[in-house]
Amino acid sequence: MSAAPATAPGGAAAPPTGNPHRALRIIKVVVNAGVGESGEARTKAEKVLQMVTHQKPVATRAHSTNRDFGIRQGQEIGAKVTLRGATAIDFLGRAFEARDRQLDVDSIDRNGNFSFGVADYTDFTGMKYDPAIGIHGMDVAVEVGRAGFRVRRRQVQPRPLPRTLRATRDETRAFLATTFQVTVLE
Repeated sequence: MSAAPATAPGGAAAPPTGNPHRALRIIKVVVNAGVGESGEARTKAEKVLQMVTHQKPVATRAHSTNRDFGIRQGQEIGAKVTLRGATAIDFLGRAFEARDRQLDVDSIDRNGNFSFGVADYTDFTGMKYDPAIGIHGMDVAVEVGRAGFRVRRRQVQPRPLPRTLRATRDETRAFLATTFQVTVLE
């Protein structure tokens, strides 16, 4: 098992020089396992998420009815876990290790957030294949921001997020390279 990445409190990588409030940090990590149906498959996906994240997953529900797939509105069709703080950073370190510390360039959006998939839960270190569960993958979505990011979500006087608080693709690439030793593939 590798050592945890060196980060400042709150998952922020301290910039080499300049304003420490400009440092990027992980705001939240959402791990999603969508199976498209309720029942045993969704229960197995919940079990996989609980084994990998060590948190209790919640059910995700269908937003609309799709007769072609046999999905009704409100039907439980997947599971998700939201991680924040040190738990999120620890999970990201293990998830990047499962992906060989590589990320596709198209995985990073224009606001600096990124997402990627893990094909099988057995790719994580220490996880063994369980024939009762089978093969289950998951999607990982990561929100990146700076100090003061909550301006857009606060209850009293919410405001649009200023451009200076948004992260760019290049800043996120540099953050991933220094904090998690991730190489972004072109």
